[in-house]
Amino acid sequence: MAADRRVTLLVPGILVRHPGRPDWGTGQVQSVIGHRVTANFEHAGKQVIDATAVALEPLPDA
Repeated sequence: MAADRRVTLLVPGILVRHPGRPDWGTGQVQSVIGHRVTANFEHAGKQVIDATAVALEPLPDA
């Protein structure tokens, strides 16, 4: 259930960080389908993240 709440906070366009991969830099969410989040990261390109396994951290608006 907690993962479902995390996913609902993520919408296309929001900026995020991967807590386990700070070297990836800032990512921008491209899509959210179920528990799969696709984000384009500065230093890692497009990644598909399983939100039940990784809690992406939304960044405050700049």
